[in-house]
Amino acid sequence: MYRFFPSYSDYRKLIYHLKGCQGLRSKGSSPFTSIVSAAKVCGAASESPSVKSLRLLVADQDFSFKAGQWVDFFIPGVSVVGGFSICSSPRLLEQERMIELAVKYTNHPPALWVHNTCTLDSEVAVRVGGEFFFDPQPADASRNLVLIAGGVGINPLLSILRHAADLLRERANKRSGYEIGTIKLFYSAKNTSELLFKKNILDLVNEFPEKIACSLHVTKQTTQIGAELKPYITEGRITEKEIRDHISKETLFYICGPPPMTDFFSKQLENHHVSKEHICFEKWW
Repeated sequence: MYRFFPSYSDYRKLIYHLKGCQGLRSKGSSPFTSIVSAAKVCGAASESPSVKSLRLLVADQDFSFKAGQWVDFFIPGVSVVGGFSICSSPRLLEQERMIELAVKYTNHPPALWVHNTCTLDSEVAVRVGGEFFFDPQPADASRNLVLIAGGVGINPLLSILRHAADLLRERANKRSGYEIGTIKLFYSAKNTSELLFKKNILDLVNEFPEKIACSLHVTKQTTQIGAELKPYITEGRITEKEIRDHISKETLFYICGPPPMTDFFSKQLENHHVSKEHICFEKWW
């Protein structure tokens, strides 16, 4: 592993531009960690016609995050600070010092840079923030998870799903650690080409068929759905009844998507007497 550091003066200037972030947190103003770490782009891929993923090698060994959190994304020469959710699990960072982001194409300057300018070995800086996360401790009570995603809102929920899978593996291999319940992902997008990380999600469903399940929704599908996806696809929006069927005192609900969707499901859950402490949400626009 090597370490690399951009010009201190470049990042000192960027740090003062707080904060061009896309996200609204679920409660109060979210704290930041004190660590602003240099990072280098070591991988990139197109996840859909409108979304590009990045893999970043993080320099600072003390940099860490919790599943579901986002990063401030500082780009040399770009005055606006980006705010992008991490879609990888904390385990990837622990083992390989890497994090993954997925960025939708917009006219927001950091998103434009990711799609039009960023190359392998581009250097940026990152800082973790946010109170939307899942970070159970080994002695905590077992909980079920219901994850409700709309569009690119899958990013933090994929991080949580991957973390849950890591917890399941740890429990199976070591017979110790946090004992998680079942995990159900509801994920809606315009069409199957915009359903991000389909293979990753279905791989986890197949790895843990008794623990992880998913329901993938498409609202404007115009082409035939492939045979491998068809068993998991529902045409139409996620419904209130689908979510209501999973309500229990042992279930935590995580919601991330467009504000109308987030507002609708959080309100419906409250109307069905789900404790506010069991409803976590992140809004994106």
